[in-house]
Amino acid sequence: MHNWLLPEYIEDMLPAQALRFERVRRQLLDWFHGCGYQLVVPPLLEYLPSLLSGTGSDMDLKTFKVVDQLSGHLMGLRADITPQAARIDAHLLNRQGVVRLCYAGSVLHALPDGLMQTREPLQIGAELFGHGGIESDVEIQLLMIKALQLAGVGSVQLDLGHVAIFHSLVERAAVSPELEVELFQAMQGKDVPGIAELTASLDEVSREALRLLPRLYGGAETLEAAQRHLPDYPEIGKALDDLRTIGSQVQDSVPNLCYDLAELRGYHYHSGVVFAAYASGWANAVALGGRYDKVGKTFGRSRPATGFSMDLRAVLGAQPTPPLPKAILAPYVQDPMLQDKITLLRVQGEVVVVDLPGHEMSREDLNYDRVLVQGDVGWAVVKV
Repeated sequence: MHNWLLPEYIEDMLPAQALRFERVRRQLLDWFHGCGYQLVVPPLLEYLPSLLSGTGSDMDLKTFKVVDQLSGHLMGLRADITPQAARIDAHLLNRQGVVRLCYAGSVLHALPDGLMQTREPLQIGAELFGHGGIESDVEIQLLMIKALQLAGVGSVQLDLGHVAIFHSLVERAAVSPELEVELFQAMQGKDVPGIAELTASLDEVSREALRLLPRLYGGAETLEAAQRHLPDYPEIGKALDDLRTIGSQVQDSVPNLCYDLAELRGYHYHSGVVFAAYASGWANAVALGGRYDKVGKTFGRSRPATGFSMDLRAVLGAQPTPPLPKAILAPYVQDPMLQDKITLLRVQGEVVVVDLPGHEMSREDLNYDRVLVQGDVGWAVVKV
């Protein structure tokens, strides 16, 4: 293997891509800051139990594992920043009221999520701790929609679901853990024949309800159909009421709103409303989120929580990358007035590159369209 080759599904980010990424990252973090979300920077490496606490098996297969040569303990390279934010809220901040946190950083996946997807997503997101009402779900979803707009994603479709519906049905039917896993996988794939086969031994009410879930997808009429055809369990009724309320409060901010009652993404740690954003030009969801009240309990503090995240590499990678801005070429001259002019231009946001001696033949690589020349009244920028 050539020593300059990178592992599969890992890639460099070149100057134009990196500049755009950094500008959007700053813009999003500034917006989160303005909304009261405080930036945290968790470590890339942690002891494995901390990284996997509360996430069940969802993150286990995605996590790179290494042995700490100082302690001998098993450690993991984070595959998701959300559990780290929950740990920070539970133990380091230890506040009693509402806590809003945001973050941006690389995560590593042992396996890619799909064909042509990176194993090093650049995850950016926000989490809200300490409030268990749907008001915080609405706040997070509106924050996500605005973040996507700032990142250049237009015409977003928001899909809403609620894991309590599926959980209620399998619990009432006394489904075994093994069958629940198989049903979960079939629901995720909208495998209607597979669901029919897996539910054949269940009671009629549970069987028909579980078989109906993959078909409960669409607009507001979806909730009405669910109300008519799903069992009249209190937890299902509350979930449908929550979805109606949330939908009514976010529908004016998103072009397309859909309900997907078979959406169980993150089922093993999500505890309520889940949501995903889709847009034309992206094969997969551009952002994901939901309520995960159970995760804080694993860190010793049972705190309600909701949040969202997105892979900024994937979001920006599907958009055309603008070229690098043109620079101003400055001669290599020891002149205080020239240095003052260069400093002023850089403060004003211009890119000024000094033409180091001996590289005249490769000036074109400097990407400039103007030069600094000395005139009668000092140094001036001249177009070339």
